[in-house]
Amino acid sequence: MPTNMTTKTVLFDFDGTLADTLPLSFKAFKAVFEKYDNRIVTEEQLVGMFGPTEDEIIATNLENISEIKQAIQDYYDIYKQGHFDELQQNYEIIDMLRLLKQHEIKIGVITGKSKKAFIISSEALQLSGFFDLAITGDDVECPKPHPEGIFKALDFFETDKNEAVFLGDSNADIKAGKAAGIRTFGVQWLSTYQSSHFEVPPDLIFTNIQQFIRQILEDKSSCTDI
Repeated sequence: MPTNMTTKTVLFDFDGTLADTLPLSFKAFKAVFEKYDNRIVTEEQLVGMFGPTEDEIIATNLENISEIKQAIQDYYDIYKQGHFDELQQNYEIIDMLRLLKQHEIKIGVITGKSKKAFIISSEALQLSGFFDLAITGDDVECPKPHPEGIFKALDFFETDKNEAVFLGDSNADIKAGKAAGIRTFGVQWLSTYQSSHFEVPPDLIFTNIQQFIRQILEDKSSCTDI
């Protein structure tokens, strides 16, 4: 059915959406909580802490207050080293971003990660060159599920709501996109993602990258049929 809806801007979450970095985050968080609080935290417990930046998560949840500064430093040391020891580039993600660029679609990232953590990952995975904008947890007052980051991106790109989409792997992502009033897609295409069930239904759920690419290409081709 012909439609006048096209996609000019694609906004992505980062961890669990563009980068398979959640296992590294879990590993680093578990290490610092075990070292400084002598307690084991589960991945489910960590996901419950997500929203603020890594620094804020540790500062808020570490019981050994005197060691917060060193625990944060340890987190980043472990997280950064993991990119060399464990994490590999995902060429399917790179091909997707390259295709969006070829179709002159603007690409933005809205992530709760700190700027420091985002730079570590995006540069190590050679993704940073694809992004026209990155809004990190350090750039907003209210983290997802608040739509502040999405609104900042729409303003930056001067994009209407009906010409943008937001993709993410967590309940907070879907709630943020819906609160911003844009098409919001859930993704479950990497090895680890935050939400296996979405509390608020996304417009679509993609379990592989090719499904999303087909959707974007259909959006563009439909506009030529008007």
